[in-house]
Amino acid sequence: MTMLLLRRAAQTAVRTNPRRSFSASRTHLNERKGLVLGVFEKDGEGGSLHLTEAAAGFDQSLSGKLSELLEISGPTLKKGKSRVFYGIHKDFPCVAVVGLGKNNAGVCGTENWDTSKENIRHAVSAGCRVLQDLEVNHVEVDACGDAQSAAEGAGLGLFQYDQLKSKKTTKVTTQLHGSADSASWEKGVIYAEGQNLARLLMEAPANHITPTAFANTIEEKLAPHAERVTINKRSQSWIQEQQMGAFLSVSKGSEEPPVFLELHYNGSPDSKQAPLLLVGKGITFDSGGISLKPSASMDAMRADMGGAATVCASIVTAAALQLPVNIIGLAPLCENMPSGKATKPGDVIRAKNGKTIQVDNTDAEGRLVLADALCYGHTFNPRAIVNVATLTGAMDVALGSAATGVFTNSDWLWEKLQKASVVTGDRVWRMPLFQHYTRQVTDSQLADLNNIGKYSRSGGACTAAAFLREFVTAPHWAHLDIAGVMSNKDEVPYLRKGMSGRPTRTLVEFSSGLAHSG
Repeated sequence: MTMLLLRRAAQTAVRTNPRRSFSASRTHLNERKGLVLGVFEKDGEGGSLHLTEAAAGFDQSLSGKLSELLEISGPTLKKGKSRVFYGIHKDFPCVAVVGLGKNNAGVCGTENWDTSKENIRHAVSAGCRVLQDLEVNHVEVDACGDAQSAAEGAGLGLFQYDQLKSKKTTKVTTQLHGSADSASWEKGVIYAEGQNLARLLMEAPANHITPTAFANTIEEKLAPHAERVTINKRSQSWIQEQQMGAFLSVSKGSEEPPVFLELHYNGSPDSKQAPLLLVGKGITFDSGGISLKPSASMDAMRADMGGAATVCASIVTAAALQLPVNIIGLAPLCENMPSGKATKPGDVIRAKNGKTIQVDNTDAEGRLVLADALCYGHTFNPRAIVNVATLTGAMDVALGSAATGVFTNSDWLWEKLQKASVVTGDRVWRMPLFQHYTRQVTDSQLADLNNIGKYSRSGGACTAAAFLREFVTAPHWAHLDIAGVMSNKDEVPYLRKGMSGRPTRTLVEFSSGLAHSG
C-alpha cells in the first residue's frame, strides 16, 4: 500500500504540465525559478543512488523525498537525460535532475578529452534547456563537482540566436547552487560568453555583419577593457600602403570596403614579453567569387568569418579573464563577391612578401587573405603564431565535426594546443604538413605559387596548409582548419543547431596555459 501511494506521488510530481501549480508554491511558479541537480550512474545493478554533494544536501533538506521520487519515477537517469519534479520545494517549483554518467570518469585517452567535464556540460545544458522550455527564467545550477564545466554547459546550452525574430525564447539567468567554488563558476561563465560571442557573429546574416559592422562589434565588446587593449581598424588605403595584394584581390569584387582589424591585448606585467599572434580569416560572406559556389547552402557562408570570430572572441575573453599574457589579433575582413571588378581565374597577384600567386580558383580565397596577414604578423616577432580559418571543405570530409584539424611546424605548439583541447572538450587533431603537399602548390605555370593544389581535390586541406606555410618563417606556427566544426547539427549535445563558435574555448585555454607557463 505504501509503495502504491509513493508511485502515485511520483506520477503527480513528474507530470509535465508546466502550468500546473501547487498551493504551497504558487507565488514561486509566477517567479519561474528552477534548480538543476546532478545524479551519477549506479555502480552495478544493485548499486544505490549516487547524488552529487549539492543534490544530497537538497535531498536531506526534504527528508529523502528527492531520492525516493527518483527511485520510483522511472529507470536510472542515463547520461545527459533529465527528469523534472514539480512542487517538492517551496523555493524551487521546478527541479530538474540530470544524469552525469559515471562518477570520476576522468580523461579518456581514446576520446582525447576529459569525460567527466564533458558529461557535466552535457547534463547541465539538458537540465537548463528543459527548464527554459517551461519558461523558467532563473535557474540555480549544481556544480556537479566541476563548477567551471557546469557554468559552460549552462551558458552554451541556453544560447539561441533569435535577435531577428519577433517571438523570443525565454531568457534565463543562472547562478551557482550549493557550492563555494564561485571563482570557477565565474570563469566558466566567461568561457561560455566568449564562445557565444563567436556564435553570435557567425550566425548573424551577412547584411548585418559586414566587415565594418564586425570590427565595430568587437570594438564595442572590448570597450570595458580599454586600459589593456588597443584597437586599430585599418582602412583600404592602409591595406594598399602595406601592399597586401592578395587580400585586396579578394575584396575588390565587393561593394563593401575591406577592414584589417588589429587588436593588441597587453595583459602581461612585462610589456616587452613577445606576444602570442592569433590570425583569423574574416570573409564575412563567401559567394566563391567568379568561381561561384552552388546556391544550395550558400547562406551558411555568412559564417566564413568563423576564424576571425573565434580569434576576436578569444581575445575578448582573455581580456575579461585578465590573463597575464600579451596577445595580438589580426582579422582581414572582406566579402568574396563576383562583379566586373572581381579577380578572374588565371589572374596573377602579388602578396605582401613579394611572392606571386596564380589564382586558378577564386573560391580558394581564405588562404589569400591569410597570406598577407601572416606576412604582416611576423613584424611583431611573436612567440607563436596560430591562424584559424574555415578554410577547406576537404577538412570537413577528413574529420567531420569531431575535431579541428591542426597543421603545425612545432611539436611544442601542438602539445600546448592538444593539452588545452582535452580540458575544453573542443578537440584538435594533428594533420600532415609534408613537402609532398608543398610541391603541389609551388608547381605553377605562371607564378611562384598556385592557390589550389596541382591535383585539385586530393588532400585539399593539406595543400591549403602547405600554401600558408610559404608565408611563414616563424619556428612556432599552427594553422587550424575549422571548416568541419563551423556548425553544429546535434553532434555536440550542449550546443543547439547552428553555428558553433568552435574552437573559442580551446584558444582561450591555450592562451591561459601559455600565460601561466612563462
